[in-house]
Amino acid sequence: MSLTGTPFLYTAIVLSVVALILPLALWSRPRGPRPLRAAARVLMLLFAQGTAVTLVFVLVNNQNNLYDNWADLLGTGNHVQQASDLGQDGTGGIALKRLPRVRQDFGPADGPGMRAAGGVRVTQLRGRVSGVNAEVYVWLPPQYGDPAYRHKRFPVVELLPGYPGSAKAWFGALRTHEQLLPLMRSGQVAPFILVAPRTNLLAGVDTGCANVPGQVNADSWLSVDVPKMVTDNFRAQPAPQGWAAAGYSAGAHCAVKLAVAHPDRFRAAVSMSGYNDPIGERNSLAAQTPALRAANNPYLLLRKRAVPPRIALYVSGESGDGYQAGVALESIAKAPTTVHVVFLPRSAGGHTLALWRPQVPAVFRWLTLQMGQNHAQGEDHSLAGSTASAGGAGTGSKGAASSAGTAGAVGSATRSLSNAGSTHAALASGTSSPAGAARKP
Repeated sequence: MSLTGTPFLYTAIVLSVVALILPLALWSRPRGPRPLRAAARVLMLLFAQGTAVTLVFVLVNNQNNLYDNWADLLGTGNHVQQASDLGQDGTGGIALKRLPRVRQDFGPADGPGMRAAGGVRVTQLRGRVSGVNAEVYVWLPPQYGDPAYRHKRFPVVELLPGYPGSAKAWFGALRTHEQLLPLMRSGQVAPFILVAPRTNLLAGVDTGCANVPGQVNADSWLSVDVPKMVTDNFRAQPAPQGWAAAGYSAGAHCAVKLAVAHPDRFRAAVSMSGYNDPIGERNSLAAQTPALRAANNPYLLLRKRAVPPRIALYVSGESGDGYQAGVALESIAKAPTTVHVVFLPRSAGGHTLALWRPQVPAVFRWLTLQMGQNHAQGEDHSLAGSTASAGGAGTGSKGAASSAGTAGAVGSATRSLSNAGSTHAALASGTSSPAGAARKP
C-alpha cells in the first residue's frame, strides 16, 4: 500500500475511529485475572495512541510531501547505481554532445496536485553520467501544445525540494503549476517548462547536490543528466540562457550552488530560505569534511572566481534563515553577476511551505525578466523599489521588496537592512546574529 496513496489514508482514518470506539465498548468487558484485564486495557490505549500518531503523520506527510514512499521513510531507498570520480566539471571527460539521445517514456504522476493544471508527468531516468536512477517530474506550460507555438523552444526551471522532501512538493503543497497557469496564459510569466527531479538519492542523508566519489554524483545528476533528458525529449531552450534552478531550504542551497558552479549550464537561480555553507544542513554529505564544505559553498566559489559569472541570483529569507546568506553573496557580487535580496519579516512565518508558497508568482516574474523572456511586458512592478546588486551597486538601497504575489501573505518587506556587526564567515554560513539584520538609521 502506497505511503501517500488514498487507500492508506482511508485505512488510517478507519483504524483511528476503531481505536477510539474500542475502549469505550470493551473497557469493562475483559475477563480473567486482574493483570490480564489490565494488559488488555493497556493494549487498547496503545492501539488508540498508535493509530492517532499514524493518522497525524499521514496527514502531515501528504500536506508537506516529506516522504514519497516507504523506502524514503524507513531509510532503505538507494537511487545510486554507481558513483565514479567525474572530475571538477562533473562529466568525467565525457563529450556530452556525442552521447546518444535519451528517449524516455512519460506517464501521469500520482499524488496531491499532480492532476491539476493540465497534469504532471513522470519518468524513471537512468543517468548515464551520474549513475543515478530516479524519477523526474515534468509539467508543460499551456502554450506547449498550442499549434501557434509548435516551433518555439521553452525556457526550463529545475525545482529542488528541501531535505527531507519530495520533488512532488512543488506541485502538491506549493501548487506551483496551479499558481503559474493563469499568469502564463495572461503573459505575466513566461511559459516555463517545470522539471522536478528527485534529490533524495541516498538513504537517510542529504546529498547536498554534491559529487562525492564512491557515494553519489548528485551535482552531475542535476546539472548534466536531467538537462540532457529534458532537451532530448521536449522543445527546451539550450543551456545556459534558457535554464534556471529554484529551491527552498536545502534545495535553495543547491540551486544557488549549481548556478555559481556551472554558469555554462544555468543562467539564474532562486533561493528561498537557503544557506551558503553546506553545514546549514548537518546531515549533508557536503558538510562532512572541510574540503567538501568549501567546494560546495557558493559564497566561497563566487568569491574566488577570477571572472565573475553571468548569472542572476534571487535570495529571500528571514533574519537568520536565508537573509544573511543573500547579503553575503550580494557583498561580493561583481558585474555581470547580479544578486537580488528580499528580506522577509518574522511575522511572515517560519521555515515552512506556508512561507514559500506565496513567493512563487514573484519568483517567476523575476525569472521571466532575468532570463530575457518577457521584455515586451515592460517593468515588473512586483519588484518596484528593490534593487539588485551588480558589483555591489545595489547595496544600501531602500524600498519595498515584497511582490504583489506575496504581499498578502508575507506583508511588506524592505531590502535595505544592515549587516553591521556580522563577519563575512557568519554571513557566508547564514549564522549571523539577529543584530545583523537591524534596520539602518
